[in-house]
Amino acid sequence: MELEYKAHISPILKDGVKNYLIDIDGTITDDVPNEEPERMVTCEPYPDALETINKWYDEGHQICFFTSRTENLKQITIDWLDKHGFKYHSVLCGKPRGGNYHWIDNHLVRATRYKGKFTDMVEKQVTIEVFKD
Repeated sequence: MELEYKAHISPILKDGVKNYLIDIDGTITDDVPNEEPERMVTCEPYPDALETINKWYDEGHQICFFTSRTENLKQITIDWLDKHGFKYHSVLCGKPRGGNYHWIDNHLVRATRYKGKFTDMVEKQVTIEVFKD
């Protein structure tokens, strides 16, 4: 990972590089709950997700799958990603379940809700909640 380091602050990605955190269930494949791990082995990836994510990886972006699957399902998840040819840098398990996420960070966070199709990103103006100035 190419990072820029400055004295006494956390490193940041170089200009133009994005750090994609991508959900799995309901985003790159069917929505499979943790309680049905046998389906995690047989579900198929969404073709547009596989193509788009691998393109982002090839462009030099960081790909991290961030899932509500638990740690005991991590190897099943990695095996499935590898079997289907996803390119990625890491897999993080244990994302809280239930949605309505509010991510608070000292770095800029951009969130995109998946609504059925992976494509290149486009700019769009929307209303967001922020802290008071």
